[in-house]
Order: sequence, then C-alpha cells, then structure tokens
Amino acid sequence: MGIKLFCKSPDGGKDSGVTGYFLIEWKNVFSVALLRFSKGSREAFHSHAFNAYTWWLKGEVIEEYADGSPARKWKPSIKPKFTPKSKFHKIIGITETWAFTFRGAWDDTWQEQ
Repeated sequence: MGIKLFCKSPDGGKDSGVTGYFLIEWKNVFSVALLRFSKGSREAFHSHAFNAYTWWLKGEVIEEYADGSPARKWKPSIKPKFTPKSKFHKIIGITETWAFTFRGAWDDTWQEQ
C-alpha cells in the first residue's frame, strides 16, 4: 500500500456521505484526515479496518450501535472519541459536521451488517 499526501476522496464508500481530506494516508502505518459528514447516513452498520481517534470540530452527529447500546450524540469537544475496529456502528449527521481523525494501521477487511 502506497502513501497518499494531501488528497480528497469519498470515505466509507459511495453511499456514506463522508468526504475525507487526507493529510496523509499510509494504510500500513496510519492516516490523518479532516472529515466532512453530510446530513443523514447510509443505512448499513459497519466496522472499520482500523482503530481511530476522532475530534469533533463543528456540527453534531448521532452514533448508533448494532448491538442495541444506547445511541450517543457527539459534538465539538477537546476529548476525542475512540472507535475500535471491532465496533459495529453508524454515524448520522444531524447537521453538516467536521471532524479531525487519526487512524491506525489498516487490516485487510471490515464488515457491514
């Protein structure tokens, strides 16, 4: 897997509504990006190929969990949100929302439900 610097691309597939502005994407090691979440969500719960820390910068989202845990609202904070690669969730944009994310090394796969 190569290194990409300063690139823009859809994040999470064409139906996700998330645009990634990647400062660096080096999937074997780490990635750093600004993310823009559009209002709404794709329907699928999903896991990730990486662990991630995310700082919400502007806007609000709701995170729903496939295991039935209570949903959580996220809004700007200096405390990051940790997302383990094993967590099945989906993010619903209440408003257009911006976040800064630091992702660890990627596994080869992730899943959708």
